[in-house]
Amino acid sequence: MASTPLLSLRDRWLAAWPRALACWSRHTRLREPLLCLEEKTAVAEGLQGSFAMIRLRDQAIVVNLAEVAARNLGDYAVEVLAHEIGHHVLAPATLTDHLRMLARMQRALPTLEAHAPMLANLYTDLLINDRLQRSSELRLAEVYRALRSEGKAAGAVWTLYVRIYEVLWSLPRGSLGGGATDDHLEGDAWLGARLVRVYARDFLRGSGRFAALLLPHLVADAKNAAAAMAGWHDTRGAGAGGEPLGAVEEEADERDAPHPASDPVLTGEDAIPDGEQAAPDGRIQRTRPVSTPSPVDQAKGQAREPFEYGQILRSAGLSLTDHEVAVRYYRERARPHLIAFPRRPRPEGTDPLPEGLEPWDIGQPFDQIDWLQSMLLSPSVIPGMTLVQRTWGVSEGASPSALPLDLDLYVDSSGSMPNPQVRVSYLALAGAILCLSALRAGGRVQVTLWSGRNEFIATPGFCRDEFEILRVLTGFFGGGTQFPLHRLRETYAGRRPTDRPAHVMVISDDGVSTMFDSDDETGTSGWTVAARALAKAGGGGTLVLNLPEEWEQARAEPNPLNPYATIRRARDEHGWHVHAVATWEQLVRFAQEFSRRRFARDDVAPPTAVAGRGEP
Repeated sequence: MASTPLLSLRDRWLAAWPRALACWSRHTRLREPLLCLEEKTAVAEGLQGSFAMIRLRDQAIVVNLAEVAARNLGDYAVEVLAHEIGHHVLAPATLTDHLRMLARMQRALPTLEAHAPMLANLYTDLLINDRLQRSSELRLAEVYRALRSEGKAAGAVWTLYVRIYEVLWSLPRGSLGGGATDDHLEGDAWLGARLVRVYARDFLRGSGRFAALLLPHLVADAKNAAAAMAGWHDTRGAGAGGEPLGAVEEEADERDAPHPASDPVLTGEDAIPDGEQAAPDGRIQRTRPVSTPSPVDQAKGQAREPFEYGQILRSAGLSLTDHEVAVRYYRERARPHLIAFPRRPRPEGTDPLPEGLEPWDIGQPFDQIDWLQSMLLSPSVIPGMTLVQRTWGVSEGASPSALPLDLDLYVDSSGSMPNPQVRVSYLALAGAILCLSALRAGGRVQVTLWSGRNEFIATPGFCRDEFEILRVLTGFFGGGTQFPLHRLRETYAGRRPTDRPAHVMVISDDGVSTMFDSDDETGTSGWTVAARALAKAGGGGTLVLNLPEEWEQARAEPNPLNPYATIRRARDEHGWHVHAVATWEQLVRFAQEFSRRRFARDDVAPPTAVAGRGEP
């Protein structure tokens, strides 16, 4: 049961909420804060360690009033609430910008990337508090004086951080309780204050510079800094439960954040970027061409590795396993390459067909009365009795309905393949593009990830569960190579001619020869199993293989030591289409083109394979 003082404190803070909103704009709209009277309630909302926090997934503000009372902050309702509102409307404002800021700071903190969330919190607090102190005349300086005891013996980071406030607000040195500063700290404090003012409207660009400024002090005093800032960290779990977008691709200037002392924007010194020179008219011109990104990443820039992406998500407060991170990573990387959602085809023109008469009554549209037929029935006009209206039908349209194509995908996960949860796997990326495009077109997908005969995981048959499909695609075995023939046999054993056509696709290297050169557990030849499956699938088959350019010129004698001859026989005699790629990166372009040809057709049904022969 909450005490009477806490109940009174809650009423006061709720009454202060409109004024806190007005500090930003009279048009600012957020739901009322969650003012927790008990510790367990605050913990249930995700608040731990601090007295307030934000949640970016639902734009919520959570305050632990018991902690507020214990820290003697009860009289600063407007200041605290306006500060938390600032995290939603100014910095970081959105989960995407929060992730972008963390990514930049991690680049500027080599070996100390784990401290990026703390520095991001300090940086955004500086931006918000400086604006509120100067523009809204709030008592932010008094809040820091009230909490000065928490910064005692906190080390260089805390001292520098507090001194930046004193410089920003023209306060005497040490008035906020940050402790004594030497010449080095004093210089960095002035640089930090200038950075906050200069990059106030472009805080993402300034975030990496702020991290570079604090890096040497963090190296000398990381332990004390983390302990001192724990009670202030109101964005620690800001991203928990969110669905982030925009963190897979690096930004163009993410790696180029200089120390503020070397930033010409802050120092006022003229600087010409590397690779450029001053033209006679004073303009800057480039002296050497900019390196061109690979075709895969040309649209968005260089992509991060999955483990880097996971570090950023976890630093934002998302609690995810490596496998869950990989699912999000490949889903986001595949999205720009997917086919467009199917369009609704224009219906065939139809002619109206008169079908009969029915009574017309009061309340129905007046223009629907068939006056000729009504007067033929009776010269007396009586609604509901003698007035009638014509009923109409339409002739049937002639355009055929589109039949979605299902996809049966087998992805190699043997020791020669990369682990998609650590490094970029273009097999997983291409698989994601193919599967998600098939789902967009209305088809179903079955995915089998395989390494050895009994080393495989698969979706529960053909399904439309996006998460389950990506979960299978992003798994990893790393063992020997042996295609699971029984999976192929069982998939098509009971298939009926009336079932929807499915396209069988295998992504592998020359290890795909084990699909044909071995027998299943019943003694049936792989050639027989594959031929039957291809014929019953009805949608053709494709072998997408990483092969050397000269693979077709290899000797023709089929034997287990000559996989190229086996692949050629599968193509020439059984009708498998073989698409060879010289590098794994080329799988992305193949997946795009295949999806466009086979899944993006919204006017006619996909062609059905003839006699087991598939098309690319």
